[in-house]
Amino acid sequence: MVKMALFLPKNGSLLLDRFEAMSVLLAAVRAGSLSAAARELGQPLATVSRKVSALEKHLNTQLLVRTSRKLEMTVAGRSYVAACEQILSDVQEAELAASGEYSTPKGDLVLTAPVVFGRLHLLPVVMEFLRAHPKIDVQLRLHDRVVHLLDEQIDVALRIGHLPDSNLIGVPVGHVRMVTCASPAYLKKHGLPKTPEQLTAHTLINFDNIGGFRNWAFENEKQLRLPKSRLVVTTAEAAIDAAAGGLGITRVLSYQIAEYQKQGQLKEILADYQPEPYPVSLVYAKQGLLPLKVRAFLDFARPRLRETVEAIELVHLNAVAPICCEYYLPVPGKTLCKVMLSSKNE
Repeated sequence: MVKMALFLPKNGSLLLDRFEAMSVLLAAVRAGSLSAAARELGQPLATVSRKVSALEKHLNTQLLVRTSRKLEMTVAGRSYVAACEQILSDVQEAELAASGEYSTPKGDLVLTAPVVFGRLHLLPVVMEFLRAHPKIDVQLRLHDRVVHLLDEQIDVALRIGHLPDSNLIGVPVGHVRMVTCASPAYLKKHGLPKTPEQLTAHTLINFDNIGGFRNWAFENEKQLRLPKSRLVVTTAEAAIDAAAGGLGITRVLSYQIAEYQKQGQLKEILADYQPEPYPVSLVYAKQGLLPLKVRAFLDFARPRLRETVEAIELVHLNAVAPICCEYYLPVPGKTLCKVMLSSKNE
């Protein structure tokens, strides 16, 4: 086990460098490789490698075993990484306490969310929150990737999908669905697929950030292996624009096409085959006392985002469900009879 003594050197920058090296080490362990850590941190690979090596030299012990595929921690490395996590958490908590963020909602609040959801639905909530809390400043980072909250110093993240077991606490705000869609013009010209298997005869547009872009999961987690797509893009917006333009069929999340559905530019297909909805959550890292700026945002954002997600789901249901009207008519010998008139959107 590595024994680590923390002391304040005459040159305080040395201690700050040590803390930074610890953060880099944790990022490398969590990312699984130095190159992945460098991408997440936005630093050159050589810089990340140098900081980890300098830390090992300072400790006079090997912390990581570098292989061609991944990093593995040594016995000393596992002990040291656990100590680093605790130390950095304590330092962050001490800084928050010293700055008064446990006594009044103030300071910088860092949020992250998927690009489209963040722009369309989280940003309006943030703007309203800022007007209500003049002592809080917000940095909103929009990424279509999962970021590590501690490594990137994120206070709250909006996540879409099931949360893995971790040190994160989730605050649920609703569910969104995966939808398969195309423009009415494309469906009129090429026909409406009635089952997922019939997609193989159609032009497909893929958004490669939706887990495994060559496979689409349908009900009962059935994976459909797709033929080569005519177009593969890296943003949902591009896939949606191409589908709305009549190129082919794409698959995105329900909130991403809500406006297109209302305007009649896109139509959902294969609704009966879609997988279970994905949960939408606000998540934050477990820590000691929760800063008031974080608590204030969670309390403010949760009801507003819940209302937004429910409205998105309503648009989705109105676009694919039967239109039903109830009439109560008098019938001889009976008081009232309920009559259901239904017509399905096609």
